[in-house]
Amino acid sequence: MGRQDLEAALPAGADPRRHARVLAQVHEAALSGKALPSRPRAVIGASWQRMRRLGMDPDSRAAAPVLTFEQLEVRRRTSRLAEALPTLRGGLISLAEQASHIMVIVDAGGMVLWRDGSAAVRRRADALGFVEGADWQEEAVGTNAIGTALVTRRPVQVYSAEHYVRAQHSWTCAAAPLHDPRDGRLLGVVDLSGPAPTVHATTLALVDAVTRLAESQLRAAHLTELERLRGFAVPVLAKVAGRAVVADDHGWVAAAAGLAPVDRIALPTGLAPGRVWLPAYGNCAAEPVPGGWLIRLTEHETAPPTRVVLDVRSPREPELTVAGASGTWTHRLSPRHAEMLYVLASRPEGRSASELSLDLFGDAGRTVTVRAEMSRLRRHFGGILGAKPYRFADDVEVLVRRPPDPEAVLPHSLAPAIRG
Repeated sequence: MGRQDLEAALPAGADPRRHARVLAQVHEAALSGKALPSRPRAVIGASWQRMRRLGMDPDSRAAAPVLTFEQLEVRRRTSRLAEALPTLRGGLISLAEQASHIMVIVDAGGMVLWRDGSAAVRRRADALGFVEGADWQEEAVGTNAIGTALVTRRPVQVYSAEHYVRAQHSWTCAAAPLHDPRDGRLLGVVDLSGPAPTVHATTLALVDAVTRLAESQLRAAHLTELERLRGFAVPVLAKVAGRAVVADDHGWVAAAAGLAPVDRIALPTGLAPGRVWLPAYGNCAAEPVPGGWLIRLTEHETAPPTRVVLDVRSPREPELTVAGASGTWTHRLSPRHAEMLYVLASRPEGRSASELSLDLFGDAGRTVTVRAEMSRLRRHFGGILGAKPYRFADDVEVLVRRPPDPEAVLPHSLAPAIRG
């Protein structure tokens, strides 16, 4: 996602106080069911709808911490966000203090892990329950930049009465999601929050830029780990008869023997030693090695799987399960790949690159992106997917497990497939 997707909460040239008054009028009209004097931004309107479905009380009192100190420390130690913390603090703490803001780091479950910045603003946040150990998901505290970014997986700025809960109307916040570059998994959200009068249109771009820098440094650390595994893999593969690869736990290939080079292969979640069916290679034998797996091909040809289950009930952890004669395995998908497979499952006749681009982005012209992502998917799941048009293979039974209310939790780009 590029910077052109960033939408500041305060329109260019708008007076913050006057705009806050307009937002308050829109908020009150929305809650009372009266005609709106103007429409909220799309991201805010969608969030307010979710709040109404949940029965969220706009007069909710301060949130309360849900984690004990010991639980908080465990989450901090086990979160990969800890590796990004020096970069985030280096890029944001100084500005937060100067601009009367606080920097808040939240994990993928919405729990506030770290909070730093202006002492005065931290005291104000204490009164709101905006503290370490608190749950800051939408369903806990209403529309806010952190919780809404967790749902949309996009950078979000929320200002004044755009917050659903009235107690938060005196705040402005800008948040950006941070993903694990190894597998695309959402690690959490980085946020700058402060008093509403401190709102600035550039805050969102700054948070997004620093978050991207942190992701880049995590990616560099992963490449270092992969290079270390490569040094081990080359002599191991020299002793293996037949075709084989050595990959890390996330499927990133360190070295291969007798196979066309690929960057990554799809490994099942919870891979165990023994026989395994992989879409890219068929029947294989998996053996653990320090830092990853040795995958040896045991057959040249294999029948494709008979059943595929795409589970998108949790937008944060979509999964693909493949069941066939060689057994059953499950692979966690990135959000983008889950979206693409969801559309293909909803369109069994198949989609061209331009049609898939329109389904995903509302723009038929982004075919380069679509072809690149589909190329990655077909490298991972060659026995499942076909091309020209893109589709699930004819001899594969596909089952989709959807959430009870798809439009409430699935990405907006899936709306055409949901309606279809």
